[in-house]
Parts: sequence; structure tokens; C-alpha cells
Amino acid sequence: MSISDLRAAFRYRVARHLLIGPFLFVWGRPKTTGRANIPRKGPVILAANHLAISDSFYVVQCARRPVMFLAKSDYFTQPGLRGRLKKIFFSGMGQIPVDRSGGDASSPAITAATKIVEGGGAWGIHPEGTRSPNGAMHKGKTGAMRVAVATGTPIVPIALTGTDNRTLRNFWKSRVRIDILPAMDLSGIGPDDHEKIRAATDEMMRAIRAKTGQDYVDVYAIPGSAANAK
Repeated sequence: MSISDLRAAFRYRVARHLLIGPFLFVWGRPKTTGRANIPRKGPVILAANHLAISDSFYVVQCARRPVMFLAKSDYFTQPGLRGRLKKIFFSGMGQIPVDRSGGDASSPAITAATKIVEGGGAWGIHPEGTRSPNGAMHKGKTGAMRVAVATGTPIVPIALTGTDNRTLRNFWKSRVRIDILPAMDLSGIGPDDHEKIRAATDEMMRAIRAKTGQDYVDVYAIPGSAANAK
């Protein structure tokens, strides 16, 4: 293991166990079910719904193993002390930068995700692509399913509830819930079976929605917009 790898591992452990982890535990008082559905070793894709900024951090905390999420490269390149602190924070929580400028916007993300799972790692993703602008579940993008089928990696759906309404007022009355569902059966689906990949993605989102109880909007979510509100 290189010096840079050791530094990254150190930052990850500090952020997860000393900085972010204790705060998430106290603030959300998370109740987790189905932890046995996440393998402790080997490649896996963790696909969760997306309600709040903290969602990816709760996925990392519940997995009991390092989980890598893909983040905009802008988070890692901002100048000054604030930019440096953001880089340390996101790196420490397993976020890795992806440059999505130019060409096919999804290609760099798919390439980076494929490298993670082919190296035996855990890749975390929110298939909706962005936080829900209205609390409803939106149509899932197929990138996670495409990587799962192409690499033979199991994909585990995760249902998050309660991450979007944490306030001091309801602190003791509500808590975050994390339901980790069994890995999906993708047998019989090939990398070129685009209709089946689409159908499997829709099936995954339905399974998550069955746990969260969210309304469903059959369009993609628009970042930073309430345009898809019902």
C-alpha cells in the first residue's frame, strides 16, 4: 500500500469513526435492518434513495466497510482554506472526484464506478441522480444497473427514511431508518439487454419505495428544482 493510500485510509477512519460517525449516530439515532445483506468483502453496489445531503454518509456508516461515492470534481478543487477543508472532508467520507465536463456526461462516472467494483470495492450511488426536490421518489437512472450487469457485481437496494426532516423540534420524536434489502437477482440480464436493465432499475426503485412509503414521480429529478412536484 502506497503512502497516499495510507493517508486516504487514515482520513477515512478519522472522518467515519471520530468526526462524522458520532454526530450521525446522535443526530439521527439510526435504526438499521438487514446489515447481513451487505457482504463484508468483495465487490458490491449499494443503491439508495436520496432525500438529504446526509444520505450517503448514513450509507457509509451502516455498511461496516469502506464505501466509495462519486462526487463532482468541483468539491475537490475550490481554492483557499475552505476548499482545502472541503477536500479533506469529502475524501475522508469516501467521496472520489469525477470530472464530468465535456463528452458523454455519464462516461467518466461509469468508468470510475467500474474500477471500484473490479477492484473488489463497494460503490455507493443514489440512482435518482440528485436529491428529491419534493420528498417523492423519482425515476431511477440505469447507470448502477448497467455496471452491475456488466461486471457481475451484486446490487443491494437501501431504503432511507427520516433523513430529510431532522430538526431540533422533532429530535426525540423521530429517527432515521435504514432498511438494507436483499441483493437483486440479475440472472438472465446481459449488458446489451437495455429494456431488461431499465425494467430491473424500475423494480429496484419500487422495492425501495415499498419501504419508504414515498409517492412516485415517473420523471427524472431536476437538481435544485421543484419542477417535478406533484
